[in-house]
Amino acid sequence: MSTITEPGSLRHKTIFIVEDNIQNRLVFQMTLSMSGARVEFERTGREVVTRLRALQTVDLIILDLMLFNGRSGFDVYADIRAVEAFDPIPVVAVSAMEPAIALPKTRQLGFNGFIAKPVDDELFPGQLVQILAGEQVWYSGGHYHTVAP
Repeated sequence: MSTITEPGSLRHKTIFIVEDNIQNRLVFQMTLSMSGARVEFERTGREVVTRLRALQTVDLIILDLMLFNGRSGFDVYADIRAVEAFDPIPVVAVSAMEPAIALPKTRQLGFNGFIAKPVDDELFPGQLVQILAGEQVWYSGGHYHTVAP
């Protein structure tokens, strides 16, 4: 199930990331830019809906689940899903939250996947390509989890 993607595999894709940690933002920026993606960030989660509306297109949203300002990625996810225009955009949680807690909750809420931090920079672009192709990715760092039919 794990794939290593070629540079440019995310070419012409816009990925919107809600991440409060500067080091993680730098890793995402470098890794995804090398794969051809355009990356947009929102740090707190408070301006997500406004920022998403301002962008021409967004192909994928990545949410950190543990934000520093009292809001969680789950709160941000609810804000996003409250706007019908954003329904087609896949949302994946990328978080250091304990997978035993995060995986069931993200599945229940309707996320398109969960990827544990720290991300594997060789696997990460391919995991996003899978999600963009309509697949779900549930990865707890070294282990993929399947979704029961």
